[in-house]
Amino acid sequence: MAGIEMTAEARQTGEVLGWSRELIDPGLRRAVDTLPAAMRHITGYHFGWWDEHGTPAESDGGKAIRPALVLLAAEAVGGEPAAAVPAAVAVELIHNFSLVHDDIMDGDVTRRHRPTAWTVYGLGAAILAGDAMQTLAFDTLAGIGHPRLREAGRMLTATVLDLLEGQNADVSFERRHDVGLAECLTMAERKTGALLGCSCALGALLAGGTAEQVAHLGDFGRLLGLAFQLTDDLLGIWGDPAVTGKPVHSDLRSRKKSLPVVAALTSGSEAGAELAALYRRDTPLTDAEPARGAQLIEAAGGRSWSRARADELLAKALHHLRSARPAGRAAGELEALARLATRRDR
Repeated sequence: MAGIEMTAEARQTGEVLGWSRELIDPGLRRAVDTLPAAMRHITGYHFGWWDEHGTPAESDGGKAIRPALVLLAAEAVGGEPAAAVPAAVAVELIHNFSLVHDDIMDGDVTRRHRPTAWTVYGLGAAILAGDAMQTLAFDTLAGIGHPRLREAGRMLTATVLDLLEGQNADVSFERRHDVGLAECLTMAERKTGALLGCSCALGALLAGGTAEQVAHLGDFGRLLGLAFQLTDDLLGIWGDPAVTGKPVHSDLRSRKKSLPVVAALTSGSEAGAELAALYRRDTPLTDAEPARGAQLIEAAGGRSWSRARADELLAKALHHLRSARPAGRAAGELEALARLATRRDR
């Protein structure tokens, strides 16, 4: 499939992500500074701005893909990216609220090469810090004084509810042995696709995009988000810890029912049956068993299915991007960012 032509002034994805980070960081820091002291301290630690004692640090704060989508979507419909910065800050806060809670629910002890917030400050304090980020996101969006603020607020509210429903389904899968592939895809679309779709739709909405552009860019982000989750799930099994910031086979050690796993479990193959027996066991996995689980997933076709599905979703997402008739350099930059996000395991 032919891609969107990159204009001469289009930037590389690294430049785009750096530009996005430079635009949102001042507003993000100003917003976090309004939090009560204890919540501010934990939030700043999570973002990598300081260590657990409050000493300034320069740790990885994440790629900020969602804010970049907000800003690029605003530019794609002919608006000024700077006008969408508060919305970009809001979605970054929502994303990180979900990460803090996700780490607690999954029992993850590292994120971005550092101990997770709950392991440093305790469960209760980390939960409350996540709640504070969510509240701050809506407060940040409410402060823009935009004529379409009410629509934007409802869009973000619906997205958070989708995200919570997706996370709830993800947690419920841990207690079940009958998870189907269709419901696993629905979970991932809500948990990850909803916020990426909202990011694109919010940027277009607040920059004056037409209803058609807002819808197409929202669908672009939603499908991209599902492809992104498939890629993330692959990295959770086969990713390099130096890149992911998590231990090797981290998702398998916790017997997480991610998309490649469910694809293997429902494959009807001998490898899938052996994997199911491994997942049903009550005793912890031995040191060698997560690696065996990865082999079984690959043998049952879970890895190849996930990659093929991610490619298919990316193609559909790019179709919506083209249908939105994006303007200028933002068109090529959105496509390049989408390809980067969905091919991190290649």
